[in-house]
Amino acid sequence: MAHGTACPHPPMGPPVPEEVGARRTDQGGWRRNVARVRLDGVYKIYPDGTRAVDDLDLDIADGEFLVLVGPSGCGKTTALRMVAGLEEISRGTVAIGERTVNRVPARDRDVAMVFQSYALYPHLTVRDNIAFGLQLRRMPKAEIAERVAKAAATLGLTDHLDRKPRNLSGGQRQRVAMGRAIVRNPQAFLMDEPLSNLDAKLRVQMRAEISRIQRDLGVTTVYVTHDQVEAMTLGDRVAVMKKGVLQQVAPPQELYERPVNLFVAGFIGSPAMNLLQGRLEGDGDGALLHLGDQALGVPRALLDERPALRGYLGREIAAGIRPEDMDDADLDGAESDGAAVLSSTADLVEALGAELLVHFAVDAPPVVTEDTRELARDAGADDGPALGGGAMIAKFSPRSNVAEGHPVRIRVDTGRLYFFDPDSGAGIWGEPGESDSREVGDD
Repeated sequence: MAHGTACPHPPMGPPVPEEVGARRTDQGGWRRNVARVRLDGVYKIYPDGTRAVDDLDLDIADGEFLVLVGPSGCGKTTALRMVAGLEEISRGTVAIGERTVNRVPARDRDVAMVFQSYALYPHLTVRDNIAFGLQLRRMPKAEIAERVAKAAATLGLTDHLDRKPRNLSGGQRQRVAMGRAIVRNPQAFLMDEPLSNLDAKLRVQMRAEISRIQRDLGVTTVYVTHDQVEAMTLGDRVAVMKKGVLQQVAPPQELYERPVNLFVAGFIGSPAMNLLQGRLEGDGDGALLHLGDQALGVPRALLDERPALRGYLGREIAAGIRPEDMDDADLDGAESDGAAVLSSTADLVEALGAELLVHFAVDAPPVVTEDTRELARDAGADDGPALGGGAMIAKFSPRSNVAEGHPVRIRVDTGRLYFFDPDSGAGIWGEPGESDSREVGDD
């Protein structure tokens, strides 16, 4: 298969390292009861023909933390609900452990869900909310009390067990919801945007707590979020979805460093990657990337690392530059290679303390494809790419003296340029026509 083309049965991405599950530890006295979760060719097709999930293959290892991420409506929550048994599977199979669960009722799947709404009973204490599911199972009172005490200690809720939910903060309520899941000792946790109702500071705190708890308990976890920062910080692997199709599944850093297509490149990273139309021309042993009336030198080392790029010499190409791969070329009066510098005017400077976000423009059109249109819609711009007309964002050191309305020279780390086929949107990496095992979906 040529790189960047769709395949009828996309592979599930790179094999999960054995140590993903093996490195988990069993702490706090919990009996380790976890399982591999596998989705094989799963579809969700509604009566009107809408494909909410389209041929989804995922293999989630015992003890792994996998995050499903993508824009609203991409199918991530629907996929989670099919694993939970809350949504009927149109085609394909879902297995938990060694058991196919397509026809197993949700209550018998041995999974625990945590929702974005805490779903707590307001008239019950924290203790009784955590214990509620165990009481329905008619578990012995002594065992219920032991499990609740362990969960409360794990979650820092011991001093709040006799309080009602109205007397708790948002973060404490979410911990109670997690406690209710933990005491069940399930084979898997399924979490549907559990932090979306919290303020920014609490989200950071709870993100760290969820990560710690999951690693302590070692429970296989599937976590759905729209927030790519959550996805990158929590997941052992991250699966990016678009319009029901799995685009790429890989460890977080690999998604960032080696996106398989324009959509993944533009979705992962904050601020988003700058995507511009350019032209690649040969220049001795290297090449020049022409962006409007300016050009950046593409080093020979980059061409050697990505041989397929040589096939684009003399052709139009989609180029990507991450904001963090740019800085003030005049900082500290240092000399900069002219082939690695763009010149512009600073339209806006946002001071964030640790960095400056500098908005500027170059005379090069933005990349306009279905991928970038989808990214624009996700950013709230319905009529085109979120960054139009060659607009760019760079991250500068806070020591820069850049000022709005004044000329600015931007130094680009040209060894970290990204390139994509302008027609298919596929990332350009290896040999021409080489298939990339990390690519798992394409429209």
